[in-house]
Amino acid sequence: MSKISIIGELWSFLRVRKKWWLAPIIVFLILLGALIVFTQGSALAPFIYALF
Repeated sequence: MSKISIIGELWSFLRVRKKWWLAPIIVFLILLGALIVFTQGSALAPFIYALF
């Protein structure tokens, strides 16, 4: 199963079931994951991991 298919199914679920309150949570988790991935090799990594 491709990533595009998973995103499409998630979008369909949110639209059909009217679960719009899940959208900000999903966006926040994606941004948090991107922050951790992009700062993994930098000098900021110890400070970000200390937050959690």
